[in-house]
Amino acid sequence: MDNITNNPVAITDTFGCIDCGADLKYKPGSTELICEYCGAKNDIPQSEDIIEEMDFESFFDKESDMQDQMSVNIVKCTICAAESSLEPHITSSNCPYCDTPLIVSNAHLENILQPKSLLPFKILKEEAIKSFRNWIKKLWFAPNALKKAALSFDHFKGVYLPFWTYDSDTETPYIGQRGTHYYVSETYSTTENGKSVTKTRQVRKTRWHPVSGRINHLFDDVLVPASQSLPQKQVTALEPWDLNNLVPYDAKFLSGFITEKYQINLKNGFDNARNIMDSSITTLIYQDIGGDEQRILSRNTSYSNITFKHILLPAYISAYNFKGKLYQFMVNARTGEVQGERPWSVVKIVFAVLGVLAVIALLYFLFKK
Repeated sequence: MDNITNNPVAITDTFGCIDCGADLKYKPGSTELICEYCGAKNDIPQSEDIIEEMDFESFFDKESDMQDQMSVNIVKCTICAAESSLEPHITSSNCPYCDTPLIVSNAHLENILQPKSLLPFKILKEEAIKSFRNWIKKLWFAPNALKKAALSFDHFKGVYLPFWTYDSDTETPYIGQRGTHYYVSETYSTTENGKSVTKTRQVRKTRWHPVSGRINHLFDDVLVPASQSLPQKQVTALEPWDLNNLVPYDAKFLSGFITEKYQINLKNGFDNARNIMDSSITTLIYQDIGGDEQRILSRNTSYSNITFKHILLPAYISAYNFKGKLYQFMVNARTGEVQGERPWSVVKIVFAVLGVLAVIALLYFLFKK
């Protein structure tokens, strides 16, 4: 299994135009390969294959280990260590993640496991750039100069990002406590107009009761990024993805785009998926306990009927330079959702804090008066 999990899911084949023979590139939002030279449209045949979930346990036998292999050309960035595919005949290129020039001569062939499905690019590069510019305009506390800056998109890349999805039946017996609020009257002393007075107030308390139960839940398509080249928080924030529109894998959809290498293997990916499931199971236990407050004293989740898919999802990735610092960002190439790093205006933040303090001071003055 190690030779699979350390390899990318990518292909770098090129396809020749049926009219002039030139290399073709996939046109986002279509089922066509377009020739940039003669304009000919080359259709991608619609596959009738069914996208199936693969059994998690049986996949690790030697027979599965040898299925659906392919060779790809991989180059590693010397700065951020990202590993991505490189199309044939490319003599120079930049890393899609940090914009560092790649040493193309260091590219090497790797045998990899072919993915079973993907979401093709849907929006064009120009649309993604427009979404990014709108995102910049809406940033709170961003420097004014950023919104007026002439940002360069020379190395704006379309990248297929690797993901795992997991399905699993879960069963979680638990022991906990249910807290119910109740109120008691309490007397206390205070000073008013220079005199000590006794008053009464209601104090909330919690009565705890032992509970136990069992949560059964089926998780479907728990999505786990398989790349470590991008901030996981930002990658997750690109969701949701329309996974119901996955299509069977066809190398033609990858033509003209970069494909990121799988860096998180199937087993480690499921560990990450269990963390996601665990958060949801916690919420379900709290709901099952009920009451005003909940405590979980012990729990033990078992997982069964585990299946998975290895898929590719499309994004536009780039980095912009602002005042000598590089900021990375990405755009969901299905929805136009933008996530990324951004500069902050210290001056704006200071004035905002001072403004809030001024309002608080004014309200305090009025209240005292």
